Amino acid sequence: GGPAWERVPDGEWYLHLFAPEQPDFNWTNPEVRAEFERILRFWLDRGVDGFRIDVANGVAKQEGLPDIGPVRDPLDLPYEDRPEVHDIWRAWRRVTDEYPDERALVGEVWVGTPERLADYLRPDELHSAFNFEFLRSPWEAGAMRAAIDATLATHALVGAPPTWVLSNHDVTRHVTRYGRADTSFGFANRHFGAPVDLELGIRRARAAALLTIALPGCVYVYQGDELGLWEVEDIPDELRQDPVWKRTGYVERGRDGCRVPIPWAGDEPPFGFGDDGAWLPQPAAWRELSAAAEAGEAGSMLELYREALRIRHAEPDLRASALEWLPTQGESFAFSRGAIVCAVNFGADPLPLPPHEAVLLASGPVTDTLPRDTAVWLR
Repeated sequence: GGPAWERVPDGEWYLHLFAPEQPDFNWTNPEVRAEFERILRFWLDRGVDGFRIDVANGVAKQEGLPDIGPVRDPLDLPYEDRPEVHDIWRAWRRVTDEYPDERALVGEVWVGTPERLADYLRPDELHSAFNFEFLRSPWEAGAMRAAIDATLATHALVGAPPTWVLSNHDVTRHVTRYGRADTSFGFANRHFGAPVDLELGIRRARAAALLTIALPGCVYVYQGDELGLWEVEDIPDELRQDPVWKRTGYVERGRDGCRVPIPWAGDEPPFGFGDDGAWLPQPAAWRELSAAAEAGEAGSMLELYREALRIRHAEPDLRASALEWLPTQGESFAFSRGAIVCAVNFGADPLPLPPHEAVLLASGPVTDTLPRDTAVWLR
């Protein structure tokens, strides 16, 4: 919302695709590129493991900086996915390759096709990119499996590790999404105010955690996923921070609901966040979801994540083996990673467990059947 140009007192103008406080750099200027490479080395010399690159597809601009006009294909904008952007990431990759131990460049990349995403993951560009098709998929066996297959195929084109993520700072938290009638995500309609069954959303979020962590490749956990936090929708309008709220004339409520700081400890806000409190109000009910409250608590979301990550680290098959789909029935799917099987029941009816010797971990109680909205790891 609003213009992309800002005028300063001396009469000059500058471009900002986002907020006026975030001017866009001119990446055709070699001094800009050299400065960023100096910054990369500054942090790499201090031991950072890598960098998360915001809007990695939107850095390069079409020559002449044309106006987009009132109607434009969102996949054909003069600042989206320009061919020139790949030279920038090749230069960054050359910098990280100077260091003997592995350092990672992780891109936030929104593009129109899987093939265009694969271009960013070629061996001389970014190491990985967030997988948004998986994130946007509804809680349905067919849609989830299709997203997994598409992800594996896309990354195989360039030999890059696939990535998996369920939430981030721009989308409705998946505990809330999975508790709605429409469990998908789209920027055009965030379903703000739609009824939410939190118990259902949490059950599905637990199953989604085991599904995601069992998949081959890289897993990203957004702050609060591991605590089971939900979207905070009742933020008073006067406390909203997202510039989208003001720039759309107080129509688009923005992304503050997923950006509320996580609760660390204590019985009331700001839950140990700091003496000055949190910049967005935290629900009082989060006292039961603080890191301190969940740590060591059997059955908590935090301990589920910790145990899943422990097993993933300990089991060679979950690090090296490819994914192979197994036959299942009903609204479900199952796959093997070597000797480890992950099964997920998306439907309403319990299903028999696949043949196994032992249950390694389950998102909820299981017997000889797999209940609805539950995932299990088997050996």
